[in-house]
Amino acid sequence: MNRARIVVLTVAICAGGVAAYLASGSDNSAPPPAPVAQLPTVDVLVAKNDIGLGQTVKPEDVQWQTWPAATASATFIRRNERPEGVTQVTGSIVRSPFIQGEPIRDQKLVKPEGSGFMAAILPTGMRAISTEISPETGAGGFILPNDRVDVLLTRRLKNPDQSGGAPDVVTSEIILTNVRVLAIDQAPKEKDGQNAVVGKTVTLELNPSQTQVLTSGRQAGTLSLALRSIADVKMTEITLDDSAQKRDGVSIIRYGIPSSTAKAR
Repeated sequence: MNRARIVVLTVAICAGGVAAYLASGSDNSAPPPAPVAQLPTVDVLVAKNDIGLGQTVKPEDVQWQTWPAATASATFIRRNERPEGVTQVTGSIVRSPFIQGEPIRDQKLVKPEGSGFMAAILPTGMRAISTEISPETGAGGFILPNDRVDVLLTRRLKNPDQSGGAPDVVTSEIILTNVRVLAIDQAPKEKDGQNAVVGKTVTLELNPSQTQVLTSGRQAGTLSLALRSIADVKMTEITLDDSAQKRDGVSIIRYGIPSSTAKAR
């Protein structure tokens, strides 16, 4: 009985030894893993934090970041090509905002010694024109640069029948739609417990016909701004009919239907 147990134990030990030998031999014979291919990289100048429209670039606003060379556009500022890139962009004015981590591109910057900032951000054929606003006419101070607005004209018309004692008629209509705000003298920051500092002047991006409409409307009554949704950016703008410039008054085109307003007297 004892002899049988010894035989079984001996067989088990031998089998374990064989299995261990085979396992160690298998590990030794396995081929080494293939080396991982190293992609070529390049250092690209990126925004270290968000840089807003009109902000002056400071050295602490940018940093070098490693990018795969295959995905780095030719418009990016590369360290091997422009080692003084940080110094070169310092002092430039941002004409289009950068988000954190976005590569810096010369096309989105205006050099201090170049054209004025406002002239640099205006598209070809467009004009910058300013008009006065107040908290009541400027959406309570919530309109910021790059927002889209409608411009409304409000006028008080005297009742022709003075003997009847009827009150004057107040009219309001949209004279410009979906126009871009270029600048406004307010800052989206807290001051004296308020979330916005309301300015007194807004600068709008208009074509020549729209500029005439705004100038005429400013003399005819009170102008107000209505803030539009950000989804309206790509909508077709409604503009002044060119033929209206020859008539005594202002013509507004709304969805293809013209209407006229009397010229201010």
